[in-house]
Amino acid sequence: MRALLLAAGFGTRLRPLTDHIPKCLVSIHGRPLLDYWLDALFNDARMERVLINTHYLHELVEYFISSSPWRERIDLVYEPDLLGTGGTILANSDWFGDGNFLVAHADNLTDAKLSELIGAHQSAPSDNLLTMLAFRTQTPRSCGILELDGESRVLAFHEKVMDPPGNLANGAVYVVSQQVIESIAALGKSVVDLSTEVIPGLLPRITAFEHRGFFMDIGSPEALEQARRTFPDFRTAGPDGVI
Repeated sequence: MRALLLAAGFGTRLRPLTDHIPKCLVSIHGRPLLDYWLDALFNDARMERVLINTHYLHELVEYFISSSPWRERIDLVYEPDLLGTGGTILANSDWFGDGNFLVAHADNLTDAKLSELIGAHQSAPSDNLLTMLAFRTQTPRSCGILELDGESRVLAFHEKVMDPPGNLANGAVYVVSQQVIESIAALGKSVVDLSTEVIPGLLPRITAFEHRGFFMDIGSPEALEQARRTFPDFRTAGPDGVI
């Protein structure tokens, strides 16, 4: 399986920290967010290859990847203009091949086992098109909140509404079937937001997999400080066995 890791954002809410460093390279316990994701994708999820899209301060991301132990299995694509999650998937559709693929945002932080998310997708009903990581949030108004049936199918998706029906949130980590690319292409445009423009049209052929551990959007100075206080400080080895 292959994975798309989204790392092109500006990180405006983290300024002035992100005036000189891209959001994906902000560190937790001395490790950039991007490093945690590469660890999870290659060591846990056993990805064949990972594609990283870049835009803001892309030279720093490219330099970081050049010294990564997984650099030979990483492809970089620079976006002169941001395409949105769905647009990036569409623009790189040939790269994914014919199978399922994983999509994640490099500015989130989690201890979730991506292999379990992949397993949930593989065991979902045959008409399932997308499996999303879900988590319980203390700030449901700032998230996309899910309504599920008894089989964990997503029945409704409420994106940042004032009175959300619960606190089970979309973690924006997805295992995606090839048919979703067709749904993106059918919109007939190059800039597409997956959460607001594509996912609502896939219901109820989406399954949620709830992660009960740590998940946080590192989108503000407060979230960054909280993550540095509460996220477990653990290290795992690269592909050559070296930490």
